[in-house]
Amino acid sequence: MKVRRDVRIVLASNSPRRRALLTELLGWDVLFLSPDVEEDVEVFPSPAEAVKRLAIKKASSAAPLYPDLYVIGADTVVCIDGQVLGKPSSLDEAYGMLLKLNGRTHEVYTGLAVMKEGILLTDHEVTRVTFRNMSRKALWAYAETREGMDKAGAYGVQGAGSLLIERIEGCFFNVVGLPLAKLSQLLERMGWPLEDQWRCVE
Repeated sequence: MKVRRDVRIVLASNSPRRRALLTELLGWDVLFLSPDVEEDVEVFPSPAEAVKRLAIKKASSAAPLYPDLYVIGADTVVCIDGQVLGKPSSLDEAYGMLLKLNGRTHEVYTGLAVMKEGILLTDHEVTRVTFRNMSRKALWAYAETREGMDKAGAYGVQGAGSLLIERIEGCFFNVVGLPLAKLSQLLERMGWPLEDQWRCVE
């Protein structure tokens, strides 16, 4: 793998939503790497611990290649009734997740890890999301769009899945998959001032 030195930020994530937030919304020049990490959330004692540990694993997978850059790892899960919902493996599983969330409030957890020069900072964000009360026919129609097949909880708040949502309490970008204010704070603590983050554009 060719190591680039013309960027300041590395995102260890396969998520196109996270990529879009950093490049299209913030205008940052980011190097993207696909982390080779098994996203098994069932082995951790809590959703917060799960997303933070998986974020650390993702960042750790890229940090040795770019020790002098800000390497970011992130992981997102949905939690309801103490059950963690990751990405669905089938259309039927996606529909089942939507049924469970229908007309109710759930929590979205995203863990963040930032590494540079051997230093690691980690944190997590929690947002409460309330679904509308919808018919089974409507939920199946959304599942069939397959928009939620690569997303925790089987829906995407930034796309057609926005019609599922009645209310969001907390950080909207956390539901997309990357709590930007929390990430910015971690980068500040790591030595990158906020005023310079606004100047880091392509």
